[in-house]
Amino acid sequence: MADTYTTPSFDSVNVGDAIPAQSFPVQRFNLVQYCGASGDFNIIHWNERIAQAVGLPNVIAHGLFTMAEAGRAVTDYVGDPGRVVSYEVRFTSPVVVPDDDKGALVEVSGEIVERDEATRTVTINLTATSDGAEVLGNAQARVRLA
Repeated sequence: MADTYTTPSFDSVNVGDAIPAQSFPVQRFNLVQYCGASGDFNIIHWNERIAQAVGLPNVIAHGLFTMAEAGRAVTDYVGDPGRVVSYEVRFTSPVVVPDDDKGALVEVSGEIVERDEATRTVTINLTATSDGAEVLGNAQARVRLA
């Protein structure tokens, strides 16, 4: 469960401010749950033998699952998913999820890079890594603050 943060107001944030960093553990059962929720049962997301046969190091998390985990850092920060105006990423590396008690860890941090007075929105650049590799590139969210 993520920590609860106080929703920032537009007037209380500045360019250069960081949003709280978060870490999201990912285990195989999370991927199976996501398969069911999304309808994406691609075998590379749950079968190690097949994933390796197609050249992957192991089972990998769905790209949209990874994107959603990074998005949680934003929605937790603003306190309401309805405040997200836009959110985009580029997938750069897969999140490899070994079949052990630890799985993988997606680590997300962010920084406010722009404020728009007219729309009371801020733009947040996100960094998402797993096992030292950047897993999302050009990750950016624009959110409306009160």
